[in-house]
Amino acid sequence: MIKNNKSLGQHWLKDRTVLAAIADCADINSDDTVLEIGPGLGTLTSELLRRAKKVVAVEFDAELARKLPAQFPGKDLEVITSDILSFDLSVMPKDYVVVANVPYYITSKIVQLLMTADNKPKTAVLLVQKEVAQRLAAKPGDMSILGISAQLFADVSLGDVVPASFFTPPPKVDSQVVILKTRSIPFLTDIDEKDFFRVVKAGFSAKRKKIRSSLSGGLHIDKSEVEAILQKAGVSPDARAEELGLDQWVQLVRIVEE
Repeated sequence: MIKNNKSLGQHWLKDRTVLAAIADCADINSDDTVLEIGPGLGTLTSELLRRAKKVVAVEFDAELARKLPAQFPGKDLEVITSDILSFDLSVMPKDYVVVANVPYYITSKIVQLLMTADNKPKTAVLLVQKEVAQRLAAKPGDMSILGISAQLFADVSLGDVVPASFFTPPPKVDSQVVILKTRSIPFLTDIDEKDFFRVVKAGFSAKRKKIRSSLSGGLHIDKSEVEAILQKAGVSPDARAEELGLDQWVQLVRIVEE
């Protein structure tokens, strides 16, 4: 029996019903190529191979990567021993699908990698820490930079909660499926991405403060000037960054950059 590597955040999920439900969320068809991140023992890989034309499994743990192909003779499975954060997504075919039980400690980096890549997946289904899943899919009132970053590039929705007790060994928190369907039309059409995030990061730079104060401090401009920008954008100066939706941020950035 292979022991889990705690430093790699390995928690094995073996419940067939849950694994099938995760794979189902990806709407995989028989022509799809699926990128699986961290296949581990291959339990989710098995479900993906039943549905997809091919599975490309990127596994950091060399021992697990070495043992995986022998479990699926005759299947179109390519196992690559690599850190997903250094994996070249351009080698994947257009409109590939990502499915993964993601280590908690690199969830944000993986979402960023997939959503900002030139060759984005058409869909990414990730099993992540429940709190992170809900931040990714948050609505105005609970927004964060992570949520804005994901929703800028994808329609984000939530799948099932998977209790910690379903894993071996159990993590300290529950998990949840999050589904990211990449936007076919970019959300930002007339604004530079760097300018957009410069303003968003300024807005969240002092999260407990009202947007008037955080933008003033973050962008190094007078509060009176910020108030004029907010008024023009139709945003209350007493609002907080987490209350603003994507459309409001876009409008704000347009006015700031005028």
